[in-house]
Amino acid sequence: MSAPGQIPRWVDIGLIPVINIAAAFIVSGLVILVVGENPIDALTIMLRGAFGYEEGIGYTLYYTTNFIFTGLAVAIAFHAGLFNIGGEGQAYIGGLGVGLACLAFDSSLPLIAILPIAILGGALFGGAWAAVPAYLQAYRGSHIVITTIMFNFIASAVMVYLLVNVMIQPGQMSPETREFTPEAWLPFMHEVLGALGIETARSPLNLSFVLALICCVLVWVFIWRTRWGYAIRVTGHNETAAVYAGIDPKRIIILSMCLSGALAGLVGMNEIMGVQHRLLLDFTAGYGFTGIAVSLMGRNHPVGIVLAALLFGALYQGGAELDFEFSTITRDMVLVIQGLVILFSGALALMFNPLMTRLFSRSAPPASGD
Repeated sequence: MSAPGQIPRWVDIGLIPVINIAAAFIVSGLVILVVGENPIDALTIMLRGAFGYEEGIGYTLYYTTNFIFTGLAVAIAFHAGLFNIGGEGQAYIGGLGVGLACLAFDSSLPLIAILPIAILGGALFGGAWAAVPAYLQAYRGSHIVITTIMFNFIASAVMVYLLVNVMIQPGQMSPETREFTPEAWLPFMHEVLGALGIETARSPLNLSFVLALICCVLVWVFIWRTRWGYAIRVTGHNETAAVYAGIDPKRIIILSMCLSGALAGLVGMNEIMGVQHRLLLDFTAGYGFTGIAVSLMGRNHPVGIVLAALLFGALYQGGAELDFEFSTITRDMVLVIQGLVILFSGALALMFNPLMTRLFSRSAPPASGD
């Protein structure tokens, strides 16, 4: 039983996120009513589009993969007391690292050799892009929120310059590189399952989904089972106590932000090596920003992040079905619904905490006297 004034952990990590999602869908239902459609029908189509057939499930898990990477990235920084909102730029530059690895070795090495190089390239480029704001925060006092959001714009400008002036395939107008050879393509899940005798529908879901799940396990072990993870959590909870314990907050800032950027950079494995098979503009598509809501809804824990990422993957795929089925529900309306879920699970994530605190404080038994 929780102490008076405290919310039980199962309420904080389970009940409150569900209430936030329910509130978002209630408001979304009102919006759908305003445009003259039945919210129940819309919800049914959204769920069927996300989970009702094999191709839809594949697309849902494909989106989920990106949200796992960016959600984990935000979570690691958050445990250190840092609010990294630069996942979009870090994923963009991480994709550059993946693309360069594939372009350099796709004609000379097999996939099994290119794969670790591409993972290392994405992680190194994403981590290096996050290291600069980390240094400015640790040694120059610049606020991490300001520098990371500025670096999103810088990353976009750098990629435009490179793809328009340097890396563009000769003889074409579209700002993108040449297509990688098949040796640098991550296998699609329907191909892997087909080789095992399991026939499934084609979808963009690829082996980077497995990599995302492996990253979840590694992040859990790192944060809760290692000295470095303990130092990150102590610094995030109380920097003064961390200094007293002999922990250098500056080193923790650099470490946590580099790991955060490395995880965000792995989005390039899914998008560049797994689906697009070339380096192109705007492949991040807002995944870095949505990762903030995924991490907050998942309470910065890998298990919660997987569940929240699955929810947002379903919203992306189910939203596409809504846009297709209803003439009055446009793509902009779908973005409104997604934005409401992000609003209630992110910016308003603690809105119901005072109510839950009062409710469970009343239900807690009074402390017995000595």
